[in-house]
Amino acid sequence: MTPRFIALIRHGAYNQRPDTPSALQPFPLTDTGHAQARACGEDIAQLLDETGWRLDPVAHSSLQLRAWQTARGVADVLAPLGHLLQIEQTDDLSERGLGSAANLTLQEIEDVLCADPRFDAPPPGWKADRDYRLPLHGAESMRMAGARVAGWLRRAVAQETAAPTATLTLVFGHGAAFRHAAHDLGVLSLDEISQFSMYHARPLLLCYKGNDTWLHCGGAWKQRPRPETALD
Repeated sequence: MTPRFIALIRHGAYNQRPDTPSALQPFPLTDTGHAQARACGEDIAQLLDETGWRLDPVAHSSLQLRAWQTARGVADVLAPLGHLLQIEQTDDLSERGLGSAANLTLQEIEDVLCADPRFDAPPPGWKADRDYRLPLHGAESMRMAGARVAGWLRRAVAQETAAPTATLTLVFGHGAAFRHAAHDLGVLSLDEISQFSMYHARPLLLCYKGNDTWLHCGGAWKQRPRPETALD
């Protein structure tokens, strides 16, 4: 089969509330984030020139403004070069959801659990525990979010029709969900999830070879400093 390439692109820097898990925060990119998006568009254009790959005319984004703005910034750079992009949004690409605790600070979340007689206090380091799910309506663990994103990626490549040349699809989302999806797809080990983060608005390439075989084939993971707690 003709290889399929997926560019996982974490959103650019944005106005995140301090000490707040960032899944559903509605805030826009900073000036730095907009510049990162434009630089990402230039990187994609150079990649297409160097490889001769066909650009999928549909890019995909989570519902969060920061991801959509990053996709829009890339599209604005590519359009004058003849690469027109339509941006489709889906909740399946969102970061780990905290359900009814969305957009609360870490301390506020812990206070909510401690004040609710139905729940135990969250364990130390819960925010970095990939298997811990807040006992609140609609909440996910990081592994659940990764499985959701990986499921979307599997469905996306299954729906593609055969093309005579290799095709690159742009997918805009969030660092932790992308890393856990990469584990679900067999690209990262569990230890590597903790070792790596993702750069803002830099494409990380996966190659789909068929038979649910995925490879990391371009772009770099960001080495995570220790100790560090990723909120997005």
